[in-house]
Parts: sequence; structure tokens; C-alpha cells
Amino acid sequence: MLVWIRRWPDGLICSGCFARAMETYGICDGCSTDRLLPGIGPAGQRWCTDCAGGLGDFTCTRCGREGWREHAGICGWCVLQDRVDEILDDGTGRLRLELMPLAALIIGMKRPRSGVLWLSRPEPRSVLRAIARGKVPLTHEGIHSLPERRSTAYIRDLMITAGILPPIDKSLFYFEQWWLGWLDELPNPEQRKMYRLFITWHYLRAFRVRIDARGELGYAAPQLARHQLRAAAAFVAGLTEQGRSLADVTQADLDRLFAEGTPRLRDILQPFLRWAMNSRRMPRLELPPFVQRPVLLLTQQRRIKLIRRVHDGDGMDLTDRVLALLVLLYAQPLTRIQQLTVDDIGIDDEGHVLIRLGDPPTPVPAPFDEIIRQHVAARRNQTTGANITSQWLFPGRASGQPLHTTSLRDRLRKLDIPNLSNRSRAIRELLREASPIIVAGMLGYSPTGSERIATEYGIAWHHYAPLGKPAGRPPRLSE
Repeated sequence: MLVWIRRWPDGLICSGCFARAMETYGICDGCSTDRLLPGIGPAGQRWCTDCAGGLGDFTCTRCGREGWREHAGICGWCVLQDRVDEILDDGTGRLRLELMPLAALIIGMKRPRSGVLWLSRPEPRSVLRAIARGKVPLTHEGIHSLPERRSTAYIRDLMITAGILPPIDKSLFYFEQWWLGWLDELPNPEQRKMYRLFITWHYLRAFRVRIDARGELGYAAPQLARHQLRAAAAFVAGLTEQGRSLADVTQADLDRLFAEGTPRLRDILQPFLRWAMNSRRMPRLELPPFVQRPVLLLTQQRRIKLIRRVHDGDGMDLTDRVLALLVLLYAQPLTRIQQLTVDDIGIDDEGHVLIRLGDPPTPVPAPFDEIIRQHVAARRNQTTGANITSQWLFPGRASGQPLHTTSLRDRLRKLDIPNLSNRSRAIRELLREASPIIVAGMLGYSPTGSERIATEYGIAWHHYAPLGKPAGRPPRLSE
């Protein structure tokens, strides 16, 4: 239900349109003045209140800035400043010195109404008050100990962006906090000691190697580790209920376990069993081989239909359209899409849009290039203090972070666009158009993996003439 709150010269205006009008700034098309532009001309011109026929006085009585007046003639930025000063008070009537960069980050958001509403909620207020009053140490671990976990995570990201806390790998940090609490819940001290060794040598060491190599851990690896640890604990607990231990496990036990269990159980339990055998906690037994499950391919006709739907864009968000195109056209995995920045979008000397997925950058054909241009110019989640200057192609709500791969996957699912089957079809169709080495270079794929996919799909490029050598005689029509 719409609430009519203003009467413009040309009629009533709803609350949503009025809010957008109060947050639109730029050069007035009428008087060329840089100011608030609440008016819209008949041809789409953006006008200031004077050129629009006197829409009202929106000047703050305190700071003189034009914009949304929160109450009593005071703009949203001034109200937000008052809220921040009050909440971040260290108990002496002054803002805590170490939190001044955080205060500046919050006050500098493009949309102060969002900040005022956020600071009106009890959870962020209590977290910020506890930090300002020194109730917890000004560290990642100290802030993580506060009970309001969702607000705590968001505020900690803001503090990293503001330079108050050092950057960390969030996935590794959350995993370390999780497994410490998980171990405390286990009743058997010997089992806790065993799992601590398993986590330290099997997971943490590998995770840190991955971070050194890739720059980040990612979400999937620690999430899989949680599943594997829970499965291992369930297996060991079952043995304990029978009065047995890992040393008593027989080949018949494993055969029965994997025969009755799901293929998923076979995959997630094997790392622990191999480690237990290598560390001599369990007899060396035979484990079933890993079975590569076939990929379910989407038909090319269905892929083309989805591409047309994305092109038409009926009812689709710009973010969703660009995300879908990167999967449908360029076979990009979500983990790589998540890490794209606006610096990966370029324009060549002829004005064509390029996207850097590998080397060299890949051209974006018309009309899809215009979709990417529009998305770059109007990326979401940049109106709050979290991502004012974000360079991510898909900025997330968390400060300094891109959209989570789970959020990207959910967006595709809501559009009924399968991720893996579309990506698998796309890479195979691209390999039909160019050799694996070229496709791999431009899309950031492994040359070996691209060659393997091409071979499995029955695409042979060895019969093509090598570069730099003249081709043989052209075949006759009768051949």
C-alpha cells in the first residue's frame, strides 16, 4: 500500500519516489548547478527544486546541506552524526579515540537514512556501546565474543575497512572459532585430543597453504571440513556405543558402512579414515575408490533460450543479468565471478567492452556489453558505509566484501538457471569454436582440464593446421 506524502506541482508523489528524489544529486540540467535534483523534466531532465517550479525547501537548518530532512528541519547526516556521537561515547561524553575512523565511515555513507535506521536497532547499538565502553578487547576475538553474532560480524567488517582491525581471512577465522567450540561439546577427552590433531595437521595446514597460494580460503573448504568432522564424530561415537575403538575396526565394518551409506558419506568420511590409518590409530584397510559423478548437461537449445531471456531482461535485476551472462556465455564458476572487480572491465581503442577472465581479456559482444556497462554504473550495496568505495563487480552487504557465493547461487536458483549444468554446457560449446589452449587462456581455465573436456566431448583439434604453417590443399567437393 502506497502512502502519499508530498504534492509535487504535477501531482502526488509516494514515499518511495520522494525518498529517491531526496537522494539524487548532480548537475542540474536547467541551471547547471551542482546540488540536490528532486525534479524530473518531461524529457527525463534532472532539475533542482528551483528549476522544477519550487518543490520545497530541503536545506538543513544546521549544516546547510540539501537533502532528506530527518526531523525538525535537520538533515539525515546531522541526525546520523548525533547518533554516532552518542553510541560511540566512551563514557566521558566524548567519542572513543580509536573508533574515530569507524565514526567517519558511518557518517560518510551516501544514504544517511539507512544509517539512522540501522543505529535505531538494539543489536548494533549494544555491540557498538560495548566496544566503545571497552567491555571487550579491541580485537577480532574480543568482538566475536559478543552475543549478537550477526551485528558483530557486520561491525567487525566495518572496523577492518576503517583500519581499526587488521584484515583476516574470514572463512579461516570462523572455522577456527567453530572447531574450538565443537571440541568443547565432545564428552570424551581422548577423542577431543585426537580431533585436535586431525584438524591441526589435516585442515589448518592445508587451509593456510591455500590462503598463501590464492589469497583467500573461500567458503566451500571449511564448510566441507565441518561436514567431514561431524561424520567422523558420528562414526567414532557409534564405535564407542558398541564398546569398540578405531583400533577394532575391520574390513567388514567398512564394507558394511559404505554399502549401507550414501555416496556422500563415502566421500566425506574418507579423509578421516585415511588419516586414522596413516597415524596408526586404525588398521590399514581398503577404502572404496572415489567415483567421479557424471555432469548433467543442459541442452544447447535450453542454454540459448536462457541467454535470450537474460538479454530481454523482463523483470530481472541488472545484477542477476550480468551474473547469468558470465555463467551462460563464459562458463565462469561462482568463486571466480565473486572475485571480479570493476578493474576487470575495460574498453579497447575501438570502444568495445572487454572483461578480464584470463589472458588476453575476453570481448563482450553486443548487445550484452551494454548490460555490463549499466551494471558497472549502478552497482548495488554502495549506499551504506560498508562499501562506499568498493571495487567489487558484485559488492556485498558486508564491509569490503563481495557477494557471497551462496548468495550468487541463490540468485541463479531463483531465476531457474542451473549453475553447474549451464557452465558445463557453455565450456563445451566454446571448445567447439576454439582450441582448448585458446579457450583456457581467455577464460582462466586450466589448459589440461580444457583439453580433457574437449577429448571427453569428442572435439579433436589436432587435425587443424598449426599456427604459422600453410594449410594443405583444400579438399575437393567430391571428397
